[in-house]
Amino acid sequence: MSDMGWLSVVAVMLVLSASAFAAEPYTLGPDSTTQPSAPQGEVTKYTWKSEKVFPDTEREYWIYVPRQYDASKPACLMVFQDGQNYLRNDVKTPTVFDNLIAKKEMPVTIGVFINPGKLSSSATSQEARQQRSVEYDTLSDAYARFLLEEILPEVEKKYAITKDPSGRAICGMSSGGICAFTVAWQRPDSFSKVVSHCGSFTNIRGGNAYPSLIRTTEKKPIRVFLQSGEKDNDNERGNWPIANQDMASSLKFRKYDYQFVFGEGGHTLKHGGSILPETLRWLWRDFPKE
Repeated sequence: MSDMGWLSVVAVMLVLSASAFAAEPYTLGPDSTTQPSAPQGEVTKYTWKSEKVFPDTEREYWIYVPRQYDASKPACLMVFQDGQNYLRNDVKTPTVFDNLIAKKEMPVTIGVFINPGKLSSSATSQEARQQRSVEYDTLSDAYARFLLEEILPEVEKKYAITKDPSGRAICGMSSGGICAFTVAWQRPDSFSKVVSHCGSFTNIRGGNAYPSLIRTTEKKPIRVFLQSGEKDNDNERGNWPIANQDMASSLKFRKYDYQFVFGEGGHTLKHGGSILPETLRWLWRDFPKE
């Protein structure tokens, strides 16, 4: 085949690949769009240098505070891993919070959106991915301690947050999804609600052990929402759709309060973002709204 012929084949393959990605049938709805009737909260950016749990790491994080926040009434809490991604246009979490809080379909909730740490400002992308994996994929209480001993005390210097675990949720996508589950699994006394989008319950750092652990461990007081799709990752670390189906099966076996939504999408936040309002309604469905 001529060079021009090969170029044509490559061009067609790229178009097909791009079309497959763009073909995810998920868009944001009215609850993810600014509504004039919903008071808008405020998002403020901060930085944090850890010298304790993850020494010498620095990271950015953002705090969302709803307009309805009253310092005399401790607010609920929801923490997001890869936090900047959850602020972007394919999710628009603060807007969803604004709309659902205004309609009293979720309680007044402070959102903390945390990026993974970097060992230095000059770290390579590979080093950054490694640090993210250390923090998110490790099956230990390290990240839970990081939240409880470092980040949340800083947040609580400014805002009143409930200590009731039923008023505290944690969320993430991919390795951030398994991280969210690990935090609640390790510390159900501090977080009782989990949202995992395309969670990496695969053999990156042993996360494929969770389905068996769930089946063989006494049921913990946590509520779990899982989302994945038929085009989710499939590689040497495992098959993400199957791993999430195994998680759902194990949660069902142990009679957890859980929901599993399986769609057509890939390893992105498109599906999870499109259903975030419904997810939050389900997650907070029985929590006092006042």
